[in-house]
Amino acid sequence: MLSQRPAFSSFSATDIGTEKDFYADTLGLAVTEENGVLMVDLTGGQRVVIYPKDDHVPATFTVLNFEVDDVAAAVDGLVARGVTFERYEGLEQDERGIMRDFGPPIAWFTDPAANVIALIQTEEAKREA
Repeated sequence: MLSQRPAFSSFSATDIGTEKDFYADTLGLAVTEENGVLMVDLTGGQRVVIYPKDDHVPATFTVLNFEVDDVAAAVDGLVARGVTFERYEGLEQDERGIMRDFGPPIAWFTDPAANVIALIQTEEAKREA
């Protein structure tokens, strides 16, 4: 039953207009709006839904991960577009905010509603590049 249609993830935000601008203009993703709800199209035919919530409280964990073949280049590209990368106490991160100590290289930033997003360098993305 559940394998018949694609699944999608969703999370909330306080200002859908600001979110739309960020995901479309800053991140360069295809975004549509229906009835005040955003549909963010991701590679591979997947999507994320962002819905308005007046009492939005951002999650304390990553809500969206983007696989990249070169995390440093991806960070630099987003910094050039005005994105600020997060620094987390207790994690060893380089001057760009990239953590390389365990697991694949990863860097985090937030959207305007403070939802945490990550860039993660994967072997699969490197092979496909």
